[in-house]
Amino acid sequence: MSSESNGNVQSNGNATVVRTARGLTVGGTRLTIYSLIDHFKAGHSDELVREWYSLTPEQLADIHRYIDEHQEEVEAEYQEVLRLAERNRQYWEERNRERFEQLKNAPLTPEQAARRAKLDELRQRRGRA
Repeated sequence: MSSESNGNVQSNGNATVVRTARGLTVGGTRLTIYSLIDHFKAGHSDELVREWYSLTPEQLADIHRYIDEHQEEVEAEYQEVLRLAERNRQYWEERNRERFEQLKNAPLTPEQAARRAKLDELRQRRGRA
């Protein structure tokens, strides 16, 4: 059941940007505003973002307007999302460190060795060209 159908959406006067249990999202989707902020901060054009996420020009304008009108609140939430994502990444990296070492030091299968040799050959050819 979506959060919209169970009443977990909070209205803020902007039909495009809604607050759900996931935070600020594009209404009717699972797309968070924080993901879009990543793209905006990376310098991706509005046209590219619209194409990637199938957003209308009106939706994107609403999103930008919401971010501008609630800049401090949105930025604080965005920084918290980044902090939690980094903490989560560190947790899983530490948890899997031993396994990654085992995989790195495991002997190659014959198929892997053949692919590695082919890759090395292609790299050598490319370096000569």
